[in-house]
Amino acid sequence: MPEGHTLHRLARLHTEYFAGGPVRVSSPQGRFADHVVVDGRHFEHASAVGKHLFHYYAGGLAVHVHLGLYGFFDTHPIPDGQDAPPPVGQVRMRVEGSGEGATARAVDLRGPTRCEVIAEAGVEEVRARLGPDPLDPDADPDRAWARIGRSARPIGALLMDQAVLAGVGNVYRAEVLFRAGLDPFRPGRDVDRAEFDALWADLVTLMPIGVDTGMIHTIRPEHDHGDVPRRGADRPRNYVYQRDGWECRVCGTEIRVREVENRSLFWCPWCQSD
Repeated sequence: MPEGHTLHRLARLHTEYFAGGPVRVSSPQGRFADHVVVDGRHFEHASAVGKHLFHYYAGGLAVHVHLGLYGFFDTHPIPDGQDAPPPVGQVRMRVEGSGEGATARAVDLRGPTRCEVIAEAGVEEVRARLGPDPLDPDADPDRAWARIGRSARPIGALLMDQAVLAGVGNVYRAEVLFRAGLDPFRPGRDVDRAEFDALWADLVTLMPIGVDTGMIHTIRPEHDHGDVPRRGADRPRNYVYQRDGWECRVCGTEIRVREVENRSLFWCPWCQSD
């Protein structure tokens, strides 16, 4: 599932592509019946909170997108004087336009968990269900600490709970816990405030890099040995995520993996031992 940096990056790009002009919104697949309400309206801007993306339209409407496990966007530049390429496959929503003098583009959404038109007031209802987002400069980490500091659940599970922290997924969860040297199975109530503050500060530092580059980068230069990541040479190198069975970059201990609340959690039993 895409993590929060992906949605914030999409919000930035879609604002750049479409803001300030009318756009055509269609549903080639036919499953986004509400698209007719925003078709032809001015696209005001896009924003994200956690793993939720919002397109804002004139008249107080927004399109709410949650990509889920399988959703993704494709972007197609449209050369001057030409039509957009025909949709290919199961496209739930197509947005087509050029904003304020920008290059015309068509953006296709496939496979989302949610794609719906809501009133702008509904955006606040979604936000209210979520914890603070490390990518939001106005976020209040005290809200997350209030829940973590009294919970018996493992800190490795709490970091993935979107009602506790918005936007943190499996990769960032595993990596910041390793960088902090925290046992992912320690109950939240046994994590002290200084340790939580360090986790939050690390997320605030690392996640904007993902927004800027489109990739998760977590390894400190002194630990980057130039190896090829398991997921392919074009992927960033990690400390522990998807490195089970491989040696820890820092201590050489074998990285382990265990299912925690139906998600795979990766950790180093030496570097992250209490």
